[in-house]
Amino acid sequence: MLRVRAVASDDATVNAPATSPPARTRRGSAVPPGLWRVPFLVPGALALLLGLDAGLLLLDAPALPLGSRLPDVHGFLLVLGFVGTLIALERAVALRHRAGYAAPALLGTGGLLLVPTATGSLGQLLLVAGSAALGLVLVALWQRQRDEAVTVQALGSVLALGASILWLREVPVPRLLPWLAGFVVLTIAGERLELARIELARSGPVVLGAFGLCGAAVASLLWPEAGQALFGLVLAGLVVWLAGHDVARRTVHDTGLPRFAAACLLAGYVWLAAAALLWLLGSPVLDGATYDAVVHCVFLGFTLSMIMAHAPVILPAVLRVRLPYRSALWAPAVLLHGSLLLRVAVGDLRGWEPARQLGGALNVAAVLLLVAVLARSATMAGRRAG
Repeated sequence: MLRVRAVASDDATVNAPATSPPARTRRGSAVPPGLWRVPFLVPGALALLLGLDAGLLLLDAPALPLGSRLPDVHGFLLVLGFVGTLIALERAVALRHRAGYAAPALLGTGGLLLVPTATGSLGQLLLVAGSAALGLVLVALWQRQRDEAVTVQALGSVLALGASILWLREVPVPRLLPWLAGFVVLTIAGERLELARIELARSGPVVLGAFGLCGAAVASLLWPEAGQALFGLVLAGLVVWLAGHDVARRTVHDTGLPRFAAACLLAGYVWLAAAALLWLLGSPVLDGATYDAVVHCVFLGFTLSMIMAHAPVILPAVLRVRLPYRSALWAPAVLLHGSLLLRVAVGDLRGWEPARQLGGALNVAAVLLLVAVLARSATMAGRRAG
């Protein structure tokens, strides 16, 4: 795996240089060695923007009319088209083999092809192929290290592949929510497991929980009520173990990037615990306010919070550019969690539509603000280096 990891933002290694000295052109200008990886990142970034626009459309908020299918493909566009591309690109960099880049290419392209009606089916096929390619990358990484953390991530890729195949077979997206959630949860759990610094003999609960989450996802298709309740129970156990062993409990008392990353990680665990509780008590979660609340807790509160925590390290590790920490990163994080609390607690669960719309719009603003802060940080670092 990468030694400078996307998950290392709360570890001591975060203060180590994330990049090697930039290459020099004949004219002496600095060229980041990882610049050639940008094309693999662009489709994921576009999928994010399209997904945000789809979210505004679902809220009946002002949005760009970019396609009538956007609301229908919203979930897969963000989970596999955006998050899946980021994960696959980082794993391809870790593999250090050109064939590994097929996974982010397929997932990113497949996500974008979901939007036009004429290419929707092709996009679904590419998501299947991309999920399978991601699984192969993880198998290759496991053969290299035989690491429990990679085992957990590989099980997550199985859920991604299963979800994309079932969606191609016209299984409704709400029935696939445990599969998509399991993909992001197990991927992040595997990453956190590596940083937990737990002896391998004590990592068994996470591996067992990963298998349990996969089994519960299958059960949720066959017996929605019991299966989703089981999924919530297993998920709750995973959250308790991860939060209890994560180094974020200590690094939250530090300063700078370690403290920021730890705060985002712990906040993400809180949102994931809330989703587990809703699944456990409200199953089957297939529609209505509870469904919306679970979706937002998992994919905004947990997933986006984890992305915020790791973005200052994953981008330098993948693209080999400098991205120094700036306190301005707290602004999108606070805005995300504050607006999500308004959206879920008041909008979704209490049924107050203005709160749902305002919270959702502010969620979008938080993501765009994060992009702006990161871009500003990278630009300023580049100017100073020049």
